[in-house]
Amino acid sequence: MPLSWNEIGTRVATFERRWRGAANERSQAQEFWIDFFDIRKPRVASFEHAVKKRGGGQSFIDLFWPGVLLVEHKSLRGDLGRAHGQALDYFPGLKEPDLPRDVLVSDFARLRLYDLERGDDIAFELADLPLHIERFAFVAGCRTQEIRPQDPVNVKGAECMGALHDALDAAGNAGHALEVLLVRLLFCLFADDTGIFQPAQAFRSWVEERTAADGSDLGPQLAHFFQVLNTPERARSTRLDEQPRAFPYINGALFAELLPMASFVAATRERLLDACAPGWSGISQAIFGAMFQSISDDKARRALGAHHTSEENILKLIKPLFLDELYAEFQRVKHQRNRLFEFHKKLRALVFLDPACGCGNFLVITYRVLRLLELEVLRAAYAGGQQTLDVHTLLNIDVDQFHGIEIEEFPAQIAQVALWLIDHQMNLRVSDEFSAYFARIPLKAQAHIVRGNAWSCTRCSSAGSVAVMRASRRTVSRCALWAIDSSHTPLSRPGSNCCQCCSARSSACCACCAKSSTSALSKVSARA
Repeated sequence: MPLSWNEIGTRVATFERRWRGAANERSQAQEFWIDFFDIRKPRVASFEHAVKKRGGGQSFIDLFWPGVLLVEHKSLRGDLGRAHGQALDYFPGLKEPDLPRDVLVSDFARLRLYDLERGDDIAFELADLPLHIERFAFVAGCRTQEIRPQDPVNVKGAECMGALHDALDAAGNAGHALEVLLVRLLFCLFADDTGIFQPAQAFRSWVEERTAADGSDLGPQLAHFFQVLNTPERARSTRLDEQPRAFPYINGALFAELLPMASFVAATRERLLDACAPGWSGISQAIFGAMFQSISDDKARRALGAHHTSEENILKLIKPLFLDELYAEFQRVKHQRNRLFEFHKKLRALVFLDPACGCGNFLVITYRVLRLLELEVLRAAYAGGQQTLDVHTLLNIDVDQFHGIEIEEFPAQIAQVALWLIDHQMNLRVSDEFSAYFARIPLKAQAHIVRGNAWSCTRCSSAGSVAVMRASRRTVSRCALWAIDSSHTPLSRPGSNCCQCCSARSSACCACCAKSSTSALSKVSARA
């Protein structure tokens, strides 16, 4: 489990005091980096990693963490610019999935970190390390996320997952089992890059070290690995190998279904390792759906972003529907503690439905903006500096407030997982705010994503404060979908152009019918 920033700060201060005045690369460098990264297991990073340099000849990387970090170290007052150039010379000799996202050079007294993904760098003295420690959050798999829907990393992720899909398909995997397998692998890739799995890239290391290069045992190994993720730590066998035992219990039924054994060959295994390379923490949540809808279509992968509802357009819809009003109410109550408390409770009581949710883009973005509003509420409530409370008790909003209907199985599964992924991203943001790591693992709440035709049912189905009414096929364009306002009375005698409603007059009941598809859609939007 990642440390809180308060504890990290204390450890960094101790490290800086211990290594103040160190000078000799040959005798002290490795111990310096072991202490810096607390590298206890050789599977995380290695010293003196052999590699072919640009122009030929073999050399050795001082410290190498495949896919994450490359370190080049010099003696005190060494040339850090030359060290950076030397580090880049190693890149041609590295495999594509192993290319690091950060390069760090140092001479003990100075450090310079190059973020190759963002294209910037920062240099500082060792004494100032505590001021810059958050730039090293990637060590714990917690990178600061920037929402950039058109970022090339989105396309790269789609290309990698598409190639993995094609390889699995060619190896004889298909249908439901293939779709579930891809969704599970998506979760693992994301978890590997955002701190759910510890240390960062733990899943990739497990694949590389515990499965055969020809892919012959990867299917059975993955089946066993998924069972481990679906088993509470206390219930796992004491004879379980240390490496899989370190992975957390996930729950949420994501890994519960027993699938037919997946078939892998060497090329399929390589595609999986390639997919570990993209920065999954930086992929826009708004594009998850489009990305996965495109994986089985090579042309669609190249046109990624052209056929999905952009985050900007989603915000154009949800802001006037409800978000602007919520923020206005927040501004009115933010300085009144009791009313602010009631407003926070109101946020938890809100319920959202997308009756044709696809891969969940609308739900995901709506969830994110609500969590951002909740964060504003928490800032206002604890503005006096009381930010050492148990963060678990502060959060009200959860994914179980979100409902969706989707006729296709694969998009419905993606919507479910995408909401968990954005939930974890927002939990990391809260963790930074309150200096206490927080993750909803194992998963307990889950979004209510129903696979089915939103127009295929003649009766409504209530669940708590929500009811979803689905019209018959003969009135597909005639009926409103849902409401949660008790003031709306359902029709007791539906007309020939209306859907059939339940008779109870309560907040758990559906809305009255609309006479035209235009007014129906407007009612749905206004009450969402």
